[in-house]
Amino acid sequence: MTTTTIDAAVREVRARGLRASSARRLVLTALLSAERPVTAEDVARGLGGRTTPSDLGSVYRNLETLERAGVVRHLRPAHGPSLYTLAREDEAGYVTCERCGELRAADREALAGVRAALREALGYEGAFASFPIVGVCGSCRA
Repeated sequence: MTTTTIDAAVREVRARGLRASSARRLVLTALLSAERPVTAEDVARGLGGRTTPSDLGSVYRNLETLERAGVVRHLRPAHGPSLYTLAREDEAGYVTCERCGELRAADREALAGVRAALREALGYEGAFASFPIVGVCGSCRA
């Protein structure tokens, strides 16, 4: 999914057989407004005033439903709480620092060699979208 507007996100939700309830629209709006993956708590609090606050339980239920439908990606970084972002077709994966917690999207080309090595050595096709590659970033190494 490559969604940049709430209308496109709603169309995607409906195309996957789900209702586009006001609670789901709120979650989608928050994820579209965020510059990075965010916690469910961030969404419930309204992203610091950028979106409408909501009930945390409702946010979790809708994130889970949207994740099962493939509209939302649930990220599990090395440390800290789970994060959520819109699922994107061009998404290659993420890397996260085990020291400072920085989470960065990695482009497909950058991970091609890692995927090839994993496939060659173990016969696995690597997927780093939900479980990022954990390591130490350049700033923490310095």
